[in-house]
Amino acid sequence: MGTSFLTENSQTTVSKRWRRRYTSRLRLVDAGVVIWAVAGAFGIRFGFSDISDSHAKDTDYVILSVALVASWWLMLELWGSRDPRVLGSGTEEYKRVIASSVWLFGAVAVVSYALRIDTARGYVGLAFPAGAFGLLVGRWLVRQHLTLERRRGESSARVLIIGGVYSAAHLVRSLLSVPAAGYRPVAAHMPGAAAAADLAVVGVPVTGVETDFDSIMESILKADVDAVAISAGVNIHPKDLRRLGWELAARDIGMILAPALTDVAGPRIHTQPVAGLPLIHVSTPKLTGGKKVAKRSFDLVVAGMLVAMLSPVFLLLAILVKLTDGGPVFYRQERIGLRGTTFSMLKFRSMKVDADAQLQALLRAQGSAGTPLFKVENDPRITPLGRVLRKFSLDELPQLLNVLGGSMSLVGPRPQREGEVALYDDAAHRRLYVSPGMSGLWQVSGRSNLSWEESIRLDLYYVENWSLMGDVMILLKTFKAVFASTGAV
Repeated sequence: MGTSFLTENSQTTVSKRWRRRYTSRLRLVDAGVVIWAVAGAFGIRFGFSDISDSHAKDTDYVILSVALVASWWLMLELWGSRDPRVLGSGTEEYKRVIASSVWLFGAVAVVSYALRIDTARGYVGLAFPAGAFGLLVGRWLVRQHLTLERRRGESSARVLIIGGVYSAAHLVRSLLSVPAAGYRPVAAHMPGAAAAADLAVVGVPVTGVETDFDSIMESILKADVDAVAISAGVNIHPKDLRRLGWELAARDIGMILAPALTDVAGPRIHTQPVAGLPLIHVSTPKLTGGKKVAKRSFDLVVAGMLVAMLSPVFLLLAILVKLTDGGPVFYRQERIGLRGTTFSMLKFRSMKVDADAQLQALLRAQGSAGTPLFKVENDPRITPLGRVLRKFSLDELPQLLNVLGGSMSLVGPRPQREGEVALYDDAAHRRLYVSPGMSGLWQVSGRSNLSWEESIRLDLYYVENWSLMGDVMILLKTFKAVFASTGAV
């Protein structure tokens, strides 16, 4: 077995080329940002004029600035923020950018204190936040370009799936549903599979069903892939699996293990080696104690700031709603919140005054009276102003008052009516374990165009894997989702 299966112009070479190109692009962006941040902080604090004739202390800061730029750029490399495995999707890339920056400036503070160096606080205080913010924005912009490439089938790792028929099919569907992650299934090897009909459900060409090591390795080399993903139910001897890992490492092919865990995020997974086996522990999600305090504090601070900034918008919209037909400005609706409690959710009124009285007749007319997440198609009850408010989710702004009052959160599963909650199964009831939110994971993943099952799955993922950083990312995506006009929440 060996080099006879490799071609001179292989797809793997193309994949490695895009990785080098993308990493080089990030290095240039990072260099530009840190130079901009440090030079800008120097200019604001000390000025750029006549640097050559300045005092020795200012000259020392020029040297410090050069060293800081080089160290910052190097820290980003050492911290793995340009590792291809974290690029393109998820928050790990951003976390590493922030972590490397914090450690660098923490080291500057410690060294300054230990050596009694009088480092200008204004200089550091400008360089750090400006640079950290600039790096995040730069990485986000580069990521958008990479996402476009990956949706075209470019700049992605070619993956061969090894595993049982149905677990492999699930893994193929999951990877194909998130092209931005950069994993493109191109083939599958089904050790021990028998029926040809079963193989058709996988969704990619099946290269073989043999269980011996040589046949599996032959399939991998013929498929010319960058990574091998081993799913649950694989019929391979543990010794052959270990040998496979060695061979893949020697050929610079990635090895990915995909356990039969669904909708579980990284922070809940902990590994513990026992007798050479990496046992995976899955912790129970709990939004209590410090996490609960952090989420509530975040809600109060952000909602309070938004209410203060948007108060002129509140006043203008209230006047426009009142002038529409003289009816009430706010619409109050009973919704189900945390642990099944009932609360009044506020909205700017976007419908006619007698809208609720007409609802059941409209639902029966379109045949959706007994379905969850019901919506009236081409709803005649919506006012012309209400259509504008709904298009940009402006009718939802009063829910900031719900957030300040504690009945809602900025981020969480959307609160639903009692009739919808009555249709929940046992799994869907877990949505009520956290406070309902103004925005949520399914709102930024397709909004009302998602099916009921997809919406529940995303809400449960949020409940099971809550994190403060996740809330921040959802809020940042909310603005884009609102103005994309892909369906009102």
